[in-house]
Amino acid sequence: MEGTEPVNKKLAAALSGGAVLVLGLTGCSGGSNDKLNGWAKQVCDAVQPQAKKIAAANTAIQQQTSDNSAPADVQKTDAQAFQDMSDAYQAISAAVNSAGAPDVDNGEKKQQDAVKELSAISAQYASLKKQVDKLDTKNQAKFADGLKNIATDLAELSKTGSDALKNLEEGDVGKAMAGQESCKSASAQSSPSSSESSPSPSSSSSSSGSSKAG
Repeated sequence: MEGTEPVNKKLAAALSGGAVLVLGLTGCSGGSNDKLNGWAKQVCDAVQPQAKKIAAANTAIQQQTSDNSAPADVQKTDAQAFQDMSDAYQAISAAVNSAGAPDVDNGEKKQQDAVKELSAISAQYASLKKQVDKLDTKNQAKFADGLKNIATDLAELSKTGSDALKNLEEGDVGKAMAGQESCKSASAQSSPSSSESSPSPSSSSSSSGSSKAG
């Protein structure tokens, strides 16, 4: 029988693949207009505390994998982590929405698509939280099976859903955001493994090709 600990490690591995989807920002800064830089600063300043919340939630789940934790403890930690992630992505969505459209071609469409996408990611994490809440902590085998299903759903979430964000962050918008100190520090909050060892296409493709630029 597969115990809780190895299954929760799968959960943590899946989680690291999608950590801080909004912060796939790399490349050279500069070359953007003042209006766009102002937009980028507003968004980045709002994203920074949310990135810390997402990273802390990620860490909490990772830490549960190193202990032979009781199912009830794993349930409590994972449920809180997913709730925090849901709240964080919703807050980022609200920040991008309140910032208005960036001063680029099709800026309004790019902004609104990203807002919808971030809200959808938030809803998916909220759904994962509900799944965790329903797990049977009295039966280790059932609990492990339930965690395995959640890990599968989480892996799927990490592979999808960031296309609109990438679209928003490309070109001059990405350059303006990459130049903001708050976005740089927020990017550093993400899981160290998410950009190097993660198998997730969403995290690797968002930075590949431009990670050496600058």
